[in-house]
Amino acid sequence: MDIRDAGNPDMAGFPSRSVITFSAEPGSSTFLDFISESVHSVFLNGKGLPVAEVVKGSRILLEGLQTENQVTVTGTALYSRSGEGMHRFIDPADGQVYLYTQYEPADARRVFACFEQPDLKAEFTFHVMAPAEWEVASNGVEVNCSQLTSDPATSRWDFAPTKRISTYITSVLAGPYFKATDHWSSTLQDGTKLEVPLALYCRASLRDSFDAAELFKLTKQGLDFFNNLFDYPYPWGKYDQAFVPEYNLGAMENPGLVTFTEKFVFTSRATDAQYQARANTLMHEMAHMWFGDLVTMAWWDDLWLKESFADYMGTLGVDRATDWESAWITFANKRKAWAYVQDQLPTTHPIVADIVDLDAAKQNFDGITYAKGASVLKQLVAYVGFDAFVAGSRQYFRDHAFGNTSLNDLLAALSTASGRDLGSWAAQWLQTSGISTLEATISEKNSHLEGVVIRQMAVDPVSELPSPRPHRLRIGLYDFDGGTSAPGGPAGQLVRTGHVEVDVVGDETPVPELDGRTTPALLLVNDDDLSYAKVRLDPASESTVRSTLDRLADPMARALCWTALWDSARDGVTAASLYVDAVRRFAPSETGIGVLLAVLANAASAVEHYVPAAQRAAVRRAFADSAVEQLRKAVPGSDRQLAWARTLADVSRHENGHLDLLSGLLDGTEVVEGLTVDAELRWSLWQALSAHGAADIGELDAELGRDNTASGRAGHATALAALPVADIKVAAWNRCVESKELSNELLSATIVGFMIAPQGLLSPFVEPYFECLERVWSERSIEIAGRIVRGLYPSAQDLDEGRRPEEHPVLLRTDDWLDSHRDASKALRRIVIEQRSHLLRALNAQATGFAAPMG
Repeated sequence: MDIRDAGNPDMAGFPSRSVITFSAEPGSSTFLDFISESVHSVFLNGKGLPVAEVVKGSRILLEGLQTENQVTVTGTALYSRSGEGMHRFIDPADGQVYLYTQYEPADARRVFACFEQPDLKAEFTFHVMAPAEWEVASNGVEVNCSQLTSDPATSRWDFAPTKRISTYITSVLAGPYFKATDHWSSTLQDGTKLEVPLALYCRASLRDSFDAAELFKLTKQGLDFFNNLFDYPYPWGKYDQAFVPEYNLGAMENPGLVTFTEKFVFTSRATDAQYQARANTLMHEMAHMWFGDLVTMAWWDDLWLKESFADYMGTLGVDRATDWESAWITFANKRKAWAYVQDQLPTTHPIVADIVDLDAAKQNFDGITYAKGASVLKQLVAYVGFDAFVAGSRQYFRDHAFGNTSLNDLLAALSTASGRDLGSWAAQWLQTSGISTLEATISEKNSHLEGVVIRQMAVDPVSELPSPRPHRLRIGLYDFDGGTSAPGGPAGQLVRTGHVEVDVVGDETPVPELDGRTTPALLLVNDDDLSYAKVRLDPASESTVRSTLDRLADPMARALCWTALWDSARDGVTAASLYVDAVRRFAPSETGIGVLLAVLANAASAVEHYVPAAQRAAVRRAFADSAVEQLRKAVPGSDRQLAWARTLADVSRHENGHLDLLSGLLDGTEVVEGLTVDAELRWSLWQALSAHGAADIGELDAELGRDNTASGRAGHATALAALPVADIKVAAWNRCVESKELSNELLSATIVGFMIAPQGLLSPFVEPYFECLERVWSERSIEIAGRIVRGLYPSAQDLDEGRRPEEHPVLLRTDDWLDSHRDASKALRRIVIEQRSHLLRALNAQATGFAAPMG
């Protein structure tokens, strides 16, 4: 590829030339994939083919094939602003141009002609012509770099051939990136030394914030851990990691050149939870070097074969290879929460999904494939034993290295290693949809248990049939230890006094092992988070949690109780105001920063979506007052202080009681000891002020002048679109829907600001939303169209007291659109159906709030 003119914004594309050798049945036909501006020539086995006849849209037809073939395609590929294909970014800080590629599931065809199918693996050799002063990298090691005699300002980079990989994990990086280098080595069992060069890349303007030493440390810890665990030497020669702008994902596992969102280069103050999340992502992508890159699914139905394993292994790697001790708490609190939300949507799917096309593949990078799959794998490890799981994985790599597999291949390896037939387990957990809800019913006599039954409620949302699954779980018994405590309640901390392990099967499972034990203050089903299920607390346990959650000593148990309270509010079982009340009471004493950030975000969401409008102002004001109080009480400079500051900014988008404090933090007239009001926090404060009309365009532009960076532009876009002025909302809508001027990141930032609005201001956009859906879907890439359709759905709606949620006008309009557009793209319909489901859930929660007292 020739990207020497990438710095010229008038150049929409770049020359791309592919030479492909392949075997075929003599006389057969096939096609190549190439989404391009134009195809210049196609030569098959030395013969030029008529371009007008063989190029059909994004396919290039090849007929009359021989046993061995060579095809050469030249054309002009297009630069991207959507994060798909060859993304081009101009750094506002210094005007420099940066390029990187992102392909999964099928966007390599936007850069070069290829067989875009994961089971058609090949060895790839990349040659790149680019400005001589740039850094250029690819999957393979650089074998030559020389200036062109005809154009000394341009150099040509030649890279070593890769081993056999799929198209979607090939990669090219180019631009004036800052580069740091190191190396890692390991002595293998046969005594040979494995040497792996390491490199890190980021934009030059981020260099001062790039903590390369810490990233290299994590990388070496991960390589040590996974090489020993998998007993298969790292196979990709080098290990580069690039942090790139406007990235659609957290990261991508391109072998030899892993790409990450540059949001992991922390230019503003970051919490320990953010650093741990970065480490988890780094370990996740490293696990992919084996699960996904070395052994790849044959088709996207088995996407879980790489993503579920990498999600599980990422957490395992952080837990066992780094200094963090809360990895599995974070997994329970954050990753599984993502899965629980996804698995309750009407569009949920089995972990092993039926992927009929690439749009479906794109959408299945979701909470089911990642977090539910990882949760189920965690159960599997407990079922077959960790050693058997590792032994099966090792055999799987040896049997299928550089090849493709399906579910049966993995099950065969694990069954052999464990001596267990896993067919029934796979059918019940991998090939069904939905989530079980577990609840204990308790009988007691004289303060002793006299019959505990675990009830399982499980309905497959797709088939709408009962689908109880087997659960191997732990039931924890918690009571007060009699120590020192505040007056007015039981004394001491709430600690675990015992537990039993139970196999839950079917709708009801008695637990006779608990008979005769003292009735605990808290009976916690799924203690230690061994299974994948929602938990409803029994009435006595719920009362304990709502009155003394801050005295529950074990951090995992506390996180599980937080989750149970949140699920109860989301499901409309209890009023959302009670959840906000619990957060106000107990979040100040929550020691886990990851858990604290999650419950604060949940409370802010509950206020705006689940609390009825008639109660919202009072609940919101009380929550905002708590945020101010805790901001001032927190240890200066602590993560907790930053968490409360962010929460105050977030809730103040809708609450005007503390705008003077926000303004004072911005201009320096208010000082909170230890709080650094850096760029990220400043933009959050400006966005809150904008939402109330307490900032003007001139002030926002002046702030952008002080922070003219990529993140500054996104913060400015959100703040500008948040201004509560009808004409500004129209302009923001037009930039998102009618114009293609915005890049992926600025589009999302503008949508966020647009959706911040007082009740009624966005009502004129409800009908235009439904009218534009099919046009947007047909004119934009799936990435950009998905952001528009999902982000602009009119989700901020209120239920009138006495009305049924199903009668809400926006729900009825959504149903009308779905009924009249049954032939619309399945991927488009899926997003609309999911947004409808989220709105219905919110309205049902509001209905519960009308019937319950406020917290």
